[in-house]
Amino acid sequence: MATKKPENLSFEQALEELTTIVSEMEQGDLSLEQSLKQFERGIALAGASSSKLQQAEQKVAILMGKDEKSVLTDFDNDME
Repeated sequence: MATKKPENLSFEQALEELTTIVSEMEQGDLSLEQSLKQFERGIALAGASSSKLQQAEQKVAILMGKDEKSVLTDFDNDME
């Protein structure tokens, strides 16, 4: 099976592949060459995922901007 370019994967697919790569590298069973290849792929996946997140944030900002009553606030992950 051919490997898809990171920009052609959905955010979820890229994240799943990135998780697999991290797991493989943490096990320490890869050769140096395999590790470098996986690292390179991981960097590409992370970059594509970051780009997709930025696009989603911009789209939300645009959509929220259409409603004058709505206010964008930073997401607080520390729900107490």
